[in-house]
Amino acid sequence: MDALTFTTNTTEVVAPINYIVTTGEKPYSYTYEPPAGRPWRNTAYEPQQVAVHDARHLAEAPSLETAGFTLVDAPSAVSDFYDEQQVKDTYYAEVETLVKKLTGASEVMVFDHTIRDGRNTKRDEKGIREPVKRAHNDYTEKSAPQRVRDLLPPDEAEQRLKKRYAIINIWRSIAGTIEEAPLGIVDARSVAFEDFIASDLIYRDRLGETYGVRHNPAHRWFYYPAMTDDEAMVFKCYDSATDGRARWTAHSAFDEPTTGPDAKPRQSIEIRTLVFFDDENR
Repeated sequence: MDALTFTTNTTEVVAPINYIVTTGEKPYSYTYEPPAGRPWRNTAYEPQQVAVHDARHLAEAPSLETAGFTLVDAPSAVSDFYDEQQVKDTYYAEVETLVKKLTGASEVMVFDHTIRDGRNTKRDEKGIREPVKRAHNDYTEKSAPQRVRDLLPPDEAEQRLKKRYAIINIWRSIAGTIEEAPLGIVDARSVAFEDFIASDLIYRDRLGETYGVRHNPAHRWFYYPAMTDDEAMVFKCYDSATDGRARWTAHSAFDEPTTGPDAKPRQSIEIRTLVFFDDENR
């Protein structure tokens, strides 16, 4: 298994990453205010001090198919990412074009987006959220095919599921350079499948499933310091192919220890895509 290697000018920070702790009960969390007497989540997390490496100093840019993530130059014509119609009318098409070019997919379909704003201290009625500061992956062996079935007509979904498909996330700043709560991500080759813990994500109208991530000192964490709003991090949340390529990534926002007291809170958008290929599932 090849590892990411650095140039001579390597830098890293040591920061706390919140890892899930097993309790004997399947973890769950609500996406809306839960019924009376029911907690938002039953999960427990424990911070671990880990080295988060500066991916800008890698000798070779990470590959989506091997490391599970990459950074791309991706200026956008969107002037206001808080304008949902502008995001859907302009940014969705930009992202679909970007992912199709990057992956060689036959078809790409954006199916949702989330804005995260570090100035928020609670869930927003418009769907704006705080950065997620716990290691996780958005889709599982169970929830990825279910998402395809949720979004496509039954016959089309079953045909799509016979061939390779992926769920890919595109993450970027929407308010200048990232100064606080950057996104950390793990080289997919350093994560064992046993490190993932299936967790229920409860919506009003459906039940989703994500992976919490158990601590493993083998994990190799990376981030891109001072990401600008002309850059985007692209990473896998799921890939149906089982031929040795990256299938998913563990990721988390984290408190970068060199962040100054006057750093502006992070504002970002993440957008998820269904990515379909012509080759058969493996």
